[in-house]
Amino acid sequence: MKNSERSFARRIDLTSLQLFVAVCELGSIGRAAEREFIAASAVSKRLSDLEATVDTALLYRHSRGVTLTPAGESLLHHARNVLYGLERMQGELSEYADGVRGHVRMHANMSAIVQFLPEDLGAFAREHSQIKIDLQEHLSPDVLSAVAEGTADIGICTLGNALQPGSKQATVQLTQGNVPLQYRRYREDRLVVVVPERHALAERESVAFAEVLEWDIVSLHAGSSISLAMRAAAAQAGHALHQRIQVTSLDAMCRMIDNGLGLGLLPDRAFELMHGVGHLRAVHLSDDWARRELCVVARDFDALPVTTRLLVDHLCPAGSARA
Repeated sequence: MKNSERSFARRIDLTSLQLFVAVCELGSIGRAAEREFIAASAVSKRLSDLEATVDTALLYRHSRGVTLTPAGESLLHHARNVLYGLERMQGELSEYADGVRGHVRMHANMSAIVQFLPEDLGAFAREHSQIKIDLQEHLSPDVLSAVAEGTADIGICTLGNALQPGSKQATVQLTQGNVPLQYRRYREDRLVVVVPERHALAERESVAFAEVLEWDIVSLHAGSSISLAMRAAAAQAGHALHQRIQVTSLDAMCRMIDNGLGLGLLPDRAFELMHGVGHLRAVHLSDDWARRELCVVARDFDALPVTTRLLVDHLCPAGSARA
């Protein structure tokens, strides 16, 4: 850290940051003072000192309260990150006192969570019971953003066109925004077309996606990796994609398909796990893009804490070619 940066860090007061965030959230110095049990004049003084520290105005003060200047909006974003980081620090350190010996923040897409992670994380937890894993489900683009922004230590998602085909390297680079990321291959799945058992395609062994475009589609979130791939394939085929219904869960999708509201695309193992939801058939999708690789993503695998690297090595063992 440069001397100027070190000096700035010493001059920033955490209590002032907390009060600044409170004022921004409530839009009033008076209301913030009431919530934080401090005199309004003391809050105003701290805000003035904070503006002097950063050498710019942070708030527009008016009779109805306060609003943020552009600089204030920037500081609010960073202040929330700092305070959130401190909360996480406190929480994790208290867990060490309770016997926890590590903490991994992990985001993953639905395909990974439904198909593979229950067994893989369960096995890891049995071997490392003192390591706590916080797992959140997000769409693949949001998983990448979380890792790039530092709100997740690692992520598991489908990279689509960002994946470098045929690479034999254990760790490969990609970029999310302006942030370089690394990925390692985790698992592979294959998309299938799910149809009612009496549908015209039900007895087929495989089908090209161009044929599927003749029917309405029941899909997951518009930003999901499957939806994005379908839209790209439909555009390449020069055919409209009729996504009539969008749902947020696999069982809802299967029930919609079972009731004749369209066809859907699911990973093969996810469909197997949904066995019993309706009278449905799975037909292999013959397009090359239907074979997908799920990858573990991090900013820098070598810089991860030891406990997180243990989990990565468990998920992506050296020389593994599992599918």
